[in-house]
Order: sequence, then structure tokens, then C-alpha cells
Amino acid sequence: MEWTDDFGFPPHVSSAERRQRALKATADLRRAGRELWPVSVEGREIATTFWGRAWCENLERYSDYANRLPRGRSYLRQGAVVDLQIARSEVRALVSGTHLYEVGIRIAPVKPEAWQAICETLAGEIGSVVELLQGRLSDRVMEHLCRQETGLFPAPREIRFSCSCPDAASMCKHVASALYGVGARFDEKPELLFRLRGVEEQELTARAASGIPLAAKAPPKGRALDAALVEELFGVALEPPPPAAPKARYRGGSRPGRKARRASGT
Repeated sequence: MEWTDDFGFPPHVSSAERRQRALKATADLRRAGRELWPVSVEGREIATTFWGRAWCENLERYSDYANRLPRGRSYLRQGAVVDLQIARSEVRALVSGTHLYEVGIRIAPVKPEAWQAICETLAGEIGSVVELLQGRLSDRVMEHLCRQETGLFPAPREIRFSCSCPDAASMCKHVASALYGVGARFDEKPELLFRLRGVEEQELTARAASGIPLAAKAPPKGRALDAALVEELFGVALEPPPPAAPKARYRGGSRPGRKARRASGT
């Protein structure tokens, strides 16, 4: 049963009380054996990496969501999103409010023709999956990937959501907090953006690489992967390159001239 005040509204819950309720709900669910992936935000910024920020900025471009987004940010910062799972075209979340509410978000995958256009337009401009996931891309590539309608981020008409709370608004604060939680989760796992939109980041980099011939010379400075970075991301220890062989030095008397070497058969 949903408790209400004398005017029919749920009673006000302070930030501290909401945080305590979220902690209690998390503990109860874990004792019951449920695996949870809560969203924790430190400081004022919800997201600090390229993909996380780009997701949040995309949400805030749409006037459809303007009224509910501020409450969603507050809920997220207070630890109300006790579980958030991202899969292909779907987000499932548990958000603590007056009660614990179930949030479901469906996001349409990128249309095949749009994905084909992205891959063809950016052919040869993305060096590796590492660069892609870390957002270490040129301004042109980032602008194209984040462009409304033709990039990787969904438009409002591509998003459908539901919540078990009694709020009749088109987007309640629990849904808004889950949507912001997606941006925070991209800070940790940017590859989930590609899973959510139903595409593979490896395909983008493979197509990009196929747009140019194999280089006959070493990659330009700054484009080669840093060994420490590869080890950190993939847990693979790279063998150091073998030391270069020392140049042979002529020892003995004076170096024989060209004619002398020809005469001697050397």
C-alpha cells in the first residue's frame, strides 16, 4: 500500500532518509541472494568520461524530459538506484523512493542503414577499440558519433519506459534517475553503449581499418598503443622488444679500400 498525506500525496522523504532506505533495500536484497549492480556517484558530476558525459548531455537536449531530469539527478546522487542492468536494447533498474520501484527502459537499436553510414563515414579514422572506448578520437569523429538522429544516442521517440510507482507523469523521477545512471555506468563500461544500441564496436573499428591500406612504415607518434595501457585494460603482459644488435666495427689496421676489397674477392 502507498502511504499518502491528507491531500493524497506521498509523504516527503528527506535525502538522508532516502539514502538509508536505499541502503536497507540493498542489504535486504543481497541477503535474499540477489546480485545487484548499484550506481554510486561521487561529487557533483554524474559522469566524468567522454561517453558518460555525452549520454547525459544528450538526455538534456530533449525538452520532453526537462521537467523530470533534475529530480532524477538528485535521486541518483542520493544512492537511490540500487540496481541497474544494461543489456541489448534494454535497461532494468530498482530505484528506492517511498518504496522500492521497478523501472524498465526499452531503447530501439540503431537502424542498420544508419550504422552502415556511420561505419562508412568514419572508415580509416578510428585506430583501435581502445581509442574508441576511451573517447580518444578526433573532434570530427566524436561529433559524428554524438550527432542527434544519425549518431549512437537515441532520440526520445526511440525510448519507452515504465515504472511501478503511482506517478502518472510520462517520465517519473525514478525513470529519470535510471537514465542518468546509464551515463554513470558508461564511465565504468563504455562498451555497454554499443550493447544497448545493438551494435558491435569491433565492427566499427574493423570497417574503419579496412578503409585504408596497411601502412608500410611505423605508426605516427601518439598512435601506437601504450604497453602499460594495454596491460591495464586487457590484463595481458607484453614482452619487451629484443635489444638491437650492436653495429659491427672494423678492428685492425686501416680499412681496406673498395678496389682492394674487389681484388681480394670481399
